[in-house]
Amino acid sequence: MTPITGIIITLNEADNIAACIASLQSVCDEILVVDSGSQDDTVAIAQREGASVLHQPYLGDGPQKAFAVPQAKHDWILALDADERLEDDAVAAIRGLALDDARQAYRFNRRNFAGHHWIKAAGFYPDPVTRLYNRTTSGYLPKKAHSSVAAPAVVDTGAHIRHFTYRDLSHWIQRIDALSSRDAWAMKEGGKGPSAWRPTLHAASAMLRKLVFKGGLLQGQDGMTVAMTTAFHAYMKYAKLNELHENERARDASDHG
Repeated sequence: MTPITGIIITLNEADNIAACIASLQSVCDEILVVDSGSQDDTVAIAQREGASVLHQPYLGDGPQKAFAVPQAKHDWILALDADERLEDDAVAAIRGLALDDARQAYRFNRRNFAGHHWIKAAGFYPDPVTRLYNRTTSGYLPKKAHSSVAAPAVVDTGAHIRHFTYRDLSHWIQRIDALSSRDAWAMKEGGKGPSAWRPTLHAASAMLRKLVFKGGLLQGQDGMTVAMTTAFHAYMKYAKLNELHENERARDASDHG
């Protein structure tokens, strides 16, 4: 089997990191963990499980995921988030790949879970993600939020990654709070200015997309939950962007006062 380096980015993932490393070890002979300042036992657990840990303050989604790539031993890279696991069909699919064409990257379908409940509604499945690629031709785009792998060609494996997205509904709301803050920071870092109308417009657009175009209106509680939370996330990230700019103006005024 062609050697593969697995890469995981982490921040306070003590509850997830051991299982994620074990999942990657089924197909990878090197695991690199890029940690952005965990205050829990993430680093110690990762080292105990056989991963090499690199320390890097958070650069944004794409740059953080790309940070370890030049330090990998192998050209083929398999990226997982700490709360993701390869399912058996993904392990079998990867083991069966020749990996003889560096131009090809490989896509998987994600099963997203809230607790023990698999959320399929309103576009939550198949949720295709490209995660196996050759660094000589492909890599994560330098986007600070919601980056993805750019490759000359992508092959759909049809196999699955299991994503333990949320522990429960309360954790779902907590994650929206954290991720919307990170998204707002990334947008501001990218030069996006404030706007009074963007929060409402993007929330309404997200609701329409999930309920109508993704079929959530006909998919019961799951469809409505996905639509409501997606709209809330959209609203909050743009509202928080406005808040960041307001806080910056207030600091500037104070400095010159």
